[in-house]
Amino acid sequence: MRVVVVAVGRLKDGPERELVSRYTERVAQMGRGVAIGPLEVRELAESRARRPEDRKREEAQAISAALEPGAPVAALDEGGRNLTSAAFAERMGRWRDDGASLLHIVIGGADGLAPELRQRAELVLAFGALTWPHGIVRVLLAEQVYRSATILAGHPYHRE
Repeated sequence: MRVVVVAVGRLKDGPERELVSRYTERVAQMGRGVAIGPLEVRELAESRARRPEDRKREEAQAISAALEPGAPVAALDEGGRNLTSAAFAERMGRWRDDGASLLHIVIGGADGLAPELRQRAELVLAFGALTWPHGIVRVLLAEQVYRSATILAGHPYHRE
């Protein structure tokens, strides 16, 4: 199952981009054995609209256009569920086992996700109650996709 992260905003060269790249490579290697990956990141331009509602609407249109029909969607949102790594891995394994060949994971812009994207998502996930910079969120997400592959493979990377 390919995993495509659809993210509003572009990461500049630097440590966050390097870490995402490192975990992308790890997913490609580890995930083969458990049919998770490759991991791909699609970056979308941030809206330049003046009002937050207009920015969210424009970004939602761009995100929706980047989603392939029929694939499950997970969304990162501060109001989402907090899952353990094992529960996230179990959910990814269920999508894979149910026959999904592609999973989209959506990261909205600075103003968050439009309600219609939250409603479209099968899973709305939060990385805790703290506010994180988008670059760090991408690193955390890439690491959790890699961790999911290791959990599904029974690899000792994850220690509970």
